[in-house]
Amino acid sequence: MSDIPEFRERGIVAVNLLQGVIYEEQADLWSLLLSNESDLSEYFCEIGLTLIIDRTEGIAYLRQFGDEERTGGYERLPRLFKKTPLSYKPTLLCVLLREEYRKFEEEDLDNERCVIDVDSLFELWKSCFPANSDEVILRKQLITALNQLEKIKFVATFKEEPGSWEVRKLLKARIPIDELEHLRDRLIANERE
Repeated sequence: MSDIPEFRERGIVAVNLLQGVIYEEQADLWSLLLSNESDLSEYFCEIGLTLIIDRTEGIAYLRQFGDEERTGGYERLPRLFKKTPLSYKPTLLCVLLREEYRKFEEEDLDNERCVIDVDSLFELWKSCFPANSDEVILRKQLITALNQLEKIKFVATFKEEPGSWEVRKLLKARIPIDELEHLRDRLIANERE
């Protein structure tokens, strides 16, 4: 076992990033991340990943190299993350939640987290479907879509308020305002088909 390199704490950050997102409120991890930023960036670059640290939002995550960046040998690396496009309903929910996050940033100066209760979200959700739609089925579809978005860490159940969901900063980072318009247009086009 003497061939194992000496333990370095930046490995803790690397594993957490490979598992998902690091937020500034995870103070110990965030501090380790910032103090090892260049080493971590270099390490992840070697395996075809870009370390994104948004200090303004207090969020860090990994992004796989795009096709245009996969040159000079990097195209030979297998992709670590698989792109699986969301189906219509989770995408629709992303659009609704991203719009709610935009309103939260502009209007809610008192709270640190964007939290929406399921009943309010359901009202938005059902307005996107024909008026004669079965509300029980629509509610089940909403909960299913929320659970799908929770798996990719766009939302999290908000334990302080049962029946509420927190819209995570990762959703904002992954769907900037200009992308929101593109998604809306795509959903409208799919709806017409």
